[in-house]
Amino acid sequence: MTDKPDHAAPDLVALVGSRICHDLISPIGAIGNGVELMLMEGGSKGPEMALITESVAHASARIRFFRVAFGAAGSDQRIGQGEVASVLSDLTNGGRVQIDWAGSGDLPRRDVKLIFLMILCLESAMPYGGKITIARGETRWTILGSSAKLKIDTALWECLAGPASPPDIGPAQVQFLLLPDEISRQHRRLTTELTATEIKLSF
Repeated sequence: MTDKPDHAAPDLVALVGSRICHDLISPIGAIGNGVELMLMEGGSKGPEMALITESVAHASARIRFFRVAFGAAGSDQRIGQGEVASVLSDLTNGGRVQIDWAGSGDLPRRDVKLIFLMILCLESAMPYGGKITIARGETRWTILGSSAKLKIDTALWECLAGPASPPDIGPAQVQFLLLPDEISRQHRRLTTELTATEIKLSF
């Protein structure tokens, strides 16, 4: 009996991510619907209700984003540009980082998964805010993060170039391990360029 080749092994991390997000999105959506019903029936519209509404919307946006970034993505799965735009709009609403992604039509879900992981990497370097611009060329995607003041952890960004990982990497930086793993799984090539005010990723 021989072992299965690595490329045939299921992506357990992605499957777990999909399961968790799937199980959480429904109850959070139900809470949001309940809040809307309370407001329609003349419930309190004070600051406490506004805080609940805002928190539910933010949680829903993060889970929808994580479902793509951390979830399973088959080679034949597609995702509409409108859905992508909706997720990113809700995610960045009121935040310091803005995302510019113009386009139309359906996109390969595997491409969007990689881009969402890159967004997480770029956000970690933009604690003071900035802009992320996503563009598709003839053969490659380019994701550009720009900020007047970037905070670059060199050890983390080196993870994208090789198998080595910093020993003290935490949950908040897991995207730096997942991105190169997914790039390898898809047989793509990632390039990274860092300057004092810009980070350019392409695949």
